[in-house]
Amino acid sequence: MIKTRASDKAVSYADYKRSHNWIENSLAHSDEEEGSNFDWKLVRMFFPYIGKYKTPAIWSMVLMLVYTILNLLNPWLIGLAIDNYIIHSDLVGLGILSVIFLVVNIAMWQAQYWQVWSMSWAGQQILFLLSADMFTHLQRLSLSFYDHTQIGRVMSRLQSDIDVLEAMLSSGLLSMLGSVIALVGIIILMLVMSPLLALLTFVVLPIMFIIAAFWQKHAQMSFRRTRASISLVNSTLQENISGMRVIQSLVREDRNRAEFDDLNAYNRDTNLESSRIAALVLPLVEVVAALAICLAVIYGGYLVSKGQLLIGTLVAFVLYINRFFDPIRDLSQQYTQLQRAGVAAERIFQILNMKVEIKDKPDAQDLPEIKGDVRFKDVVFGYNPAHPVLRGLNWDIKAGQTVAIVGPTGAGKSTIISLLTRFYDIQSGSITIDGYDLRDVTQKSLRRQVGVVPQEPFLFTGSIADNIRYGRLEATDEEVMEAAKIVGAHDLIIQLPDGYNTPIRERGRNLSMGQRQLISFARALLADPHILILDEATANIDTFTEAIVQMGLKKLLHGRTAFVIAHRLSTIKDADSIVVLQAGQIVEQGTHSELLQREGEYASLYAMGFRHTAAAASA
Repeated sequence: MIKTRASDKAVSYADYKRSHNWIENSLAHSDEEEGSNFDWKLVRMFFPYIGKYKTPAIWSMVLMLVYTILNLLNPWLIGLAIDNYIIHSDLVGLGILSVIFLVVNIAMWQAQYWQVWSMSWAGQQILFLLSADMFTHLQRLSLSFYDHTQIGRVMSRLQSDIDVLEAMLSSGLLSMLGSVIALVGIIILMLVMSPLLALLTFVVLPIMFIIAAFWQKHAQMSFRRTRASISLVNSTLQENISGMRVIQSLVREDRNRAEFDDLNAYNRDTNLESSRIAALVLPLVEVVAALAICLAVIYGGYLVSKGQLLIGTLVAFVLYINRFFDPIRDLSQQYTQLQRAGVAAERIFQILNMKVEIKDKPDAQDLPEIKGDVRFKDVVFGYNPAHPVLRGLNWDIKAGQTVAIVGPTGAGKSTIISLLTRFYDIQSGSITIDGYDLRDVTQKSLRRQVGVVPQEPFLFTGSIADNIRYGRLEATDEEVMEAAKIVGAHDLIIQLPDGYNTPIRERGRNLSMGQRQLISFARALLADPHILILDEATANIDTFTEAIVQMGLKKLLHGRTAFVIAHRLSTIKDADSIVVLQAGQIVEQGTHSELLQREGEYASLYAMGFRHTAAAASA
């Protein structure tokens, strides 16, 4: 339950979610399904990973078995020493047995050391593969997944859930197996030593089963809540840190802090509840163990007094009772860990099982080097198929043409760009480049020949040179500089403290928007695409920088098929063709002067926006 700042009244997680408008998506839905049961079939999904390291895993199991058997010898050796040597004052025999006892414990230490090391090594290798597979899969997932998913939820699975699995794979699974073997071995030894005393001790087992059933009922739901709560915390942190500029500009700090305090309190309370449930088991086991020892001492003492049981055997038996409950204690703790790991595995494999919507066909071929003829034929597409954005679009673009796309918000401009790079698949119709349907060629071969410069350029951590050659790693320093010179970025870059080696902070925050955009232009040019897309790439550039960019754009667009989405007249007036979109359909097409003469939709857009932009540019 969460307690809000406005009231002391506790609210449920569902109420909290509704009051804070959490966006629904598949990952969020899975986090919120608190009552669902863990699907143990997920365990089978680990088999391919474990199979790659089966030799160290088997070796670790053998060492664990050796350790368990040697550990079971200790109480028997102590009982033997009392009955055969201490009572008879046989110091020689006692000395020999003491040496044997020491050797057994040294062997135990060695077996445990190498068992833990080998299993930890195998566990870390498995986690390495699992993390690598998750990262690879996240890169393959379609953009529609990221359109509806909070990144913080993904990061929670990639980081915290992997950490939970680490403890289980490194030691937890074998510890559980060792505890089970030890428990079986102790039961056999107790029955051999004294069947009646053993059966009396086992009377307490039904109590243990009742405790286990009670714990099982509440533990899994609690652990699922803790994983869900940390996902919410991570997603909220990621969103707020990314939007800090907006938060501070709108003076939202106090409100956001209050909302985060509520969410953080919910995370704290779910973890405290989980810890309370886990902490409840061990004291109950201790009480049951004490009860079993009491029964054994009373009845065993009676048997010793009657001469029906040796005192050393009774001492060994009591030690075995302690050992008997040690595996039970360990299993209760390890099962807690297993429950946590089970929920973590469920969340991890949920991502790995996410469907990749945009796939290459089995017989997809590489797109050969293209000229750049593009054709849209009867294209219908909608992010929600029930509400199409493009409605039967037909459009032919000749190789080498520069075409500008204008229209009101929601007309489908950016959608066309996303379809041309095949970030989404159309519902019907076809899009071809040089006669090749985009669905018949591999995505890599398509995107290698299509360059995109977005409105908000994304720069990666590294140097400026690293970012320019991001799409062509083999480019030389001279080629990097030449690309920067062509787009007009060179003079700005060399003025920076370390020139091309200037480190870029996260998302390029230590550079101006104009500098970032020029670097993205240089990156696109160096990749040398045959089709270039400028998605409002000059929208955030100041007038002075735009003048530099315009000189570079002519060289950048020369000899390439180019699609330009822009709201500035200077960017589109020289285009070979201007297309006006409205409600997902082309309503006008022609050159700047032709469209103005028609006094249609383009002329209205020009009067409302482009004319003012042009006047500002010339001012």
